[in-house]
Amino acid sequence: MAGRIREEDIAEVREKTRIDDVIGQYVTLRPAGGGSLKGLCPFHDEKSPSFNVNPSRGFYHCFGCGEGGDVINFLMKVDGLAFGEVVERLAEKQGIVLRREDDGFGGRDDKPKGPQRGRLIEANKVAQQFYAEQLATSDARAARDFLIQRGFDQAAAETFGIGFAPRDGEAVTKHLRGRGFSQEESVEAGVVAIGRSAYDRFRGRLLWPIRDASGDTIGFGARRIFDDDRIEAKYLNTPETKLYKKSQVLYGIDLARKAIGQSSQAVIVEGYTDVMACHLSGVGTAVATCGTAFGDDHARVLRRFLDDRDGSRGEVIFTFDGDAAGQKAALRAFGGDQNFVSQTYVAVEPDGLDPCDLRIKKGDDAVRDLIGGRVPLYRFVLSNVITKYDLDRADGRIDALREGARLVSSIRDRSKVDAFARELAGMIGVDPDEARAEVRRAASRKPAPDQHQHATPAASEADRPETPPLPSIGDPRFAIERETLMLVIQAPINIGRLTTEIRPESFTHPTLRAIWELVAAAGGIAAGVGDQGWAARLRDSTDDPAVVSAISALAVAPLKKAPDAAYVTEYLLRLQERAVGRRIEDLSSRLHRTDPADVESFNAIFGELATLESQRRSIRDRLRGPAV
Repeated sequence: MAGRIREEDIAEVREKTRIDDVIGQYVTLRPAGGGSLKGLCPFHDEKSPSFNVNPSRGFYHCFGCGEGGDVINFLMKVDGLAFGEVVERLAEKQGIVLRREDDGFGGRDDKPKGPQRGRLIEANKVAQQFYAEQLATSDARAARDFLIQRGFDQAAAETFGIGFAPRDGEAVTKHLRGRGFSQEESVEAGVVAIGRSAYDRFRGRLLWPIRDASGDTIGFGARRIFDDDRIEAKYLNTPETKLYKKSQVLYGIDLARKAIGQSSQAVIVEGYTDVMACHLSGVGTAVATCGTAFGDDHARVLRRFLDDRDGSRGEVIFTFDGDAAGQKAALRAFGGDQNFVSQTYVAVEPDGLDPCDLRIKKGDDAVRDLIGGRVPLYRFVLSNVITKYDLDRADGRIDALREGARLVSSIRDRSKVDAFARELAGMIGVDPDEARAEVRRAASRKPAPDQHQHATPAASEADRPETPPLPSIGDPRFAIERETLMLVIQAPINIGRLTTEIRPESFTHPTLRAIWELVAAAGGIAAGVGDQGWAARLRDSTDDPAVVSAISALAVAPLKKAPDAAYVTEYLLRLQERAVGRRIEDLSSRLHRTDPADVESFNAIFGELATLESQRRSIRDRLRGPAV
């Protein structure tokens, strides 16, 4: 059995892997000052970026949800991988040969359960290359004809990696076996299925590889092209696997993510060929869902790449057919409108053509014009609602107002309600105040929340005294403690004896005190000098989630200025001065409570106070000195 990966090799992987390059494949990062980068957190839904990355320290931290760590921790969290699997994946990309100890896996779960993610990605990659080669065979003529009829030449097929699955049912199964993949790996990758024996999941179909944002193939979309295909469904997709989650997958995101980040625009289309038509027509921000409706998880994926901070320039554009199904899809998208700060639009071709058919019949310019002629989504939806009624009749206007008001009242972003109510009034031809009143009535008619959720807790719970929550480490009271530890973590400098004069009690916040104890246990500040994995080593030495989160936060927080020995010394002295000051306050209080007749106790306290006051003066002299 392979043993635990050597610590020095793990450290080399951390040192050589640029965290901003890795995270940038999942999140659009922008400069935030002080050498840090900022973007929207991939781990929770937010509309203002609080996710920070510090490339020089190799750490990330979200000040919204508290998630943080190094590049290994990020990939474990975002892709659901085991520690050893992430290290192997990064080592392979950096050309690092990993060595293992002979004493087993130790404390880390270096051996992932089931096939490793890297093997599943490799299996999909090999399958995609095989399918692409098959597209040039005589058996794939119908597949090539399909592409040509839709305006896609060989260059387009190569750009999008399109392939063909042979009809015999065992071609890719045998190919993967010949390339050293086990049956379990091929099945877990979603390429091979199991019945009485293993067989190709896709047979006699045109295939589009579905890739994640980093460009790794994680699944396939397969279109029926032969009339005698025993599977009637026009499209088949890879089943849910460790790699492929259809609610989170967007076809074309690998090609579109850079353009989305640069333009702050995303175009949502309905199919693979529509994505191709848009990209080939110059709309490089187009993506599509894969066999499912656009949902909240898709929105979260998109928002990682959009400059979606204040809504002043970001755009999300949906394309729908003009028929009833398209209108239904628009209503569904309107329900998820509040997932974005960016403005949401809809682009509908008057003749009901999708982008692929539009490109075939009217050319590339028409596709660009379709997107350019977008209209606000809310206006499109409200127009569809009110056109069902005869607005020349009073009862028609009343009915239209009532239905439109119900729609407006459903908006979760209350700041948009008044503007939509005014728009509704203008469309129907009623007074804006009447529209606002109807929207308020519609809101009041919504079902009341479940009363049980406000039920009084059991007496045993209600009577139990609550432990007051700890204050935030960002509280101004802890500024000196916080800034000191930021320097200790981000810029450890060997400044000699002074660090030994700092005690855990110098820190009044329990979490910050715990971090200093980790520093002391690791050998003090000097132990971190020149150690690129210093912050990660501290973080890995504790299981306390509050301390883990705080270390990552302190590792990415911007310093006030470039640190040097004098600057670090200043903060250590300030921390020491505060600790001495607190001790003086405590002793002064005791002195006031001590009976002067108890001469021995009184003099002992007085003498200790005098020593502390002298110590404080010495610290203040050092703070004023030229060395500081």
